[in-house]
Amino acid sequence: MKPLQVKSCLPLILILVSFSTAHSQYYLRGEVKDEKGRPLEGAKIYLASKGTYVFYSGMNGMFGLPSPTPFDSVTIYYDGYEVFNKRLDTRLYQTLVLKMLAATANKMKNKLASLTKNLAAENTSMFEAMGESYSSLIENKFINAVTYPETGFSLNVDRASYANIRRFINNRLKVPTDAVRIEEMLNYFNLHPSKPYKDDNKFHCTTTIGNCPWNNNNKLFYINITAPKINLDSVPPSNLVFLIDVSGSMDKPNRLPLLQAAFNLLVQNVRPVDKISIVTYGGRVHVALTPTTGDNKAKIKDVIDSLYADGDTPGENAIRTAYDIAKQAFIQNGNNRIILATDGDFNVGQTSEKDLEDLVAFQRQSNIYLTCLGVGMGNYKDSKLEALAKKGNGNFAYLDDIKEAEKVLVTEFTKTVFAVANDAYLNVTFNPSVVKQYRLIGFDNKKEAVNDSTSELEGGEVGSGHSLMAMFEIELTKKESDTIQPLARLNLQYKPRKANFLTNQKWDALYNELPDDAEGNYIRFANAVVMFGELLKQSKFAKTYNFEDVIKIAQQNVDITDRLQTEFISLVQKANMIYNNRRKKG
Repeated sequence: MKPLQVKSCLPLILILVSFSTAHSQYYLRGEVKDEKGRPLEGAKIYLASKGTYVFYSGMNGMFGLPSPTPFDSVTIYYDGYEVFNKRLDTRLYQTLVLKMLAATANKMKNKLASLTKNLAAENTSMFEAMGESYSSLIENKFINAVTYPETGFSLNVDRASYANIRRFINNRLKVPTDAVRIEEMLNYFNLHPSKPYKDDNKFHCTTTIGNCPWNNNNKLFYINITAPKINLDSVPPSNLVFLIDVSGSMDKPNRLPLLQAAFNLLVQNVRPVDKISIVTYGGRVHVALTPTTGDNKAKIKDVIDSLYADGDTPGENAIRTAYDIAKQAFIQNGNNRIILATDGDFNVGQTSEKDLEDLVAFQRQSNIYLTCLGVGMGNYKDSKLEALAKKGNGNFAYLDDIKEAEKVLVTEFTKTVFAVANDAYLNVTFNPSVVKQYRLIGFDNKKEAVNDSTSELEGGEVGSGHSLMAMFEIELTKKESDTIQPLARLNLQYKPRKANFLTNQKWDALYNELPDDAEGNYIRFANAVVMFGELLKQSKFAKTYNFEDVIKIAQQNVDITDRLQTEFISLVQKANMIYNNRRKKG
């Protein structure tokens, strides 16, 4: 009877199996990554079986999606990447790789500070001093205006080099040549015409021609660009993440204690509409303060004051965490920014400059800016912080004392953290009938960017009301009648705040002679700053003058009401003693 019973149950079993198969649930698990294996969080995922219902990849790009069929078509969208579309086996774990669009990949290439079209590169090497690292720079040389009339340079608000130079000289030390970035020295002083502008919504440009103090046969061509200024009443709310290095190397008075004092100064000026978060890293990454509004100043300061230095430096994970916090508190149309404060000594995780640059460049599309504040001496990594700031679409400053902290984070706060333009650069096309050859002073390029044949000119971030001066040494064609023609044509290209398109403004640079009276003092003082920088760089263009000549020009043109200008003279005098004494001993 048993075989007969089994036979009679068989149709029922087949029916149950068939029913179960028709209504079974599959679960597609996997992860979304890019071609370099980096997880893509927040990618939009569509299953054909679910119609228009959207899923998202989670932390580390992971996902788990229910599907009624063993095979389902998957479509994935992620900003900056090609659309992924494929039919997959929902019973298997899937690693889905998205290919980066060319425009996105371009943002992660090596970038140049200045660029002359079709010019060949030279070689140099990385310079390291006292355990500090600086990017090796290639000084711009004279260019034939007939062959290469077009050149350009990036606009940015970086001024770190001057404060770092001051730190070396005040400690009676020679300055590493690659620590000298003349454009940052020049723009540290905010030298610009005193006349007001009628339209604060546009960039303004003035150009001038003056005598060259170190070569009577040449002239100096000055370009001064002033950025639009945000009215204080209309400054957007800020979402600021303080990313503070509290590792063991920060346990010195000019490191963590200086940063604590600096951030307390900044907190004093935040508004109730602003949000502050604090992430620390030293031994581990810690969210010390979740997003907190600016009307809780005492709470924010208590957290800052409670920090202490200990442990190693997990910089990679700290940067990732800071971006995650900034995204969680993101303010639409606001000022979303991470302020990274460190001596730059990342020693755990992705430690190479290239890895860190790629990490920050990858986060750039989130519209979160990165400001870097460097401190310390002996293991300070200038090269890393400069690279991170540029890749993070932000800016870079060095704090050598509390006065500099106040200058950067209080006095010039809007220039430091409120961007009015991104990807800004100026193209200069010289008129070969007027200019025989030219040399851009400063804006020297890194070795690796020059040697990379795919490198392109990198635009900079420009802060509210920022004034930038650039200087060329030029040789004229010796035809006086030619000076009635435009010397050059200028084309400023940039992306306005909140926009993702390039716009431009154009000017003709006429032959405007610098006046001999006091009106031209600010430019003649700029000459002294440039000469000082070239002496420190041991430039081949600084053979005809010395520190005494710099002091004389600065003293004749100083604004005695300006503390920074009077301090400059004292700094050159100290440098004169350091460099001349060493020569005598040698």
